[in-house]
Amino acid sequence: MDDILKVDSLGVSFGGIRALDQVSFEVAKGSVTAIIGPNGAGKTTVFNCLTGFYKASDGRIQFQDKNRTHSIEIILGQPFTLQDFVNPISFGRKLFYKMFGGSHQVAALGISRTFQNIRLFKDMTAIENLLVAQHRSLNKNILANLFNTRSFRDSEAQAIKKAKEWLAIVGLTADADRLAGELPYGHQRRLEIARAMCTDAKLICLDEPAAGLNHNETKDLSNLISRLRTNHNVTVCVIEHDMSLVMEVSDHIIVLDHGNVIARGTPTEIRNNPVVLKAYLGEE
Repeated sequence: MDDILKVDSLGVSFGGIRALDQVSFEVAKGSVTAIIGPNGAGKTTVFNCLTGFYKASDGRIQFQDKNRTHSIEIILGQPFTLQDFVNPISFGRKLFYKMFGGSHQVAALGISRTFQNIRLFKDMTAIENLLVAQHRSLNKNILANLFNTRSFRDSEAQAIKKAKEWLAIVGLTADADRLAGELPYGHQRRLEIARAMCTDAKLICLDEPAAGLNHNETKDLSNLISRLRTNHNVTVCVIEHDMSLVMEVSDHIIVLDHGNVIARGTPTEIRNNPVVLKAYLGEE
């Protein structure tokens, strides 16, 4: 099976703290790959690098789109500093990348994500959240909008159609016109996945999607992940602490601890790996 994503010697430093050190792994196209590890292991930092929210200190990330390989340059940049406000060039460069670089460029390649803490537009309806996610494919011509041209209407109708399709897939059709912030927690989790998929994602990164879900909701999530892969030809990379979910849906598992890859393999191999057990449970 071909690899859709290759991470080679990824490193991230925050001041004197080494959050990731020489992290390397592959994600096979059409697979479900889980990244697990204790709290603070660096899992979300990996996702932030993959999706353009962090700038990696070193290493390389390659994303395979059909017959073309993209080397993802993580160019979101660092937070603004006081010096930036007296240096117009530095300020302009950082502002440009924050508006048009980093995560925006990565999403355009076909990589999308969800977050540990849900980041929906809570004062917008469920369907409006999915329409916002399609901004790249909408007709943004000002004159077309002003005169309500045929191309503008067709673009809008197509976006609404796609939004309704994904609401149906995640079981939220009845909630289309409800404010996202008013939805039950489990519904918000599913809406966030639907929003990510409305970007035409080829690889979706799910950051602890089962957090806060009850048993039945977790079972539904497991079925949804399987359907994304099987019915929609999407590769899934998931960070999760719920080991029953990980073992059920994953083809391959990568284990991080203190910013390093300590194990990788199939669910059976990881379940019986003494190094993994030590990282999670410690030793006497």
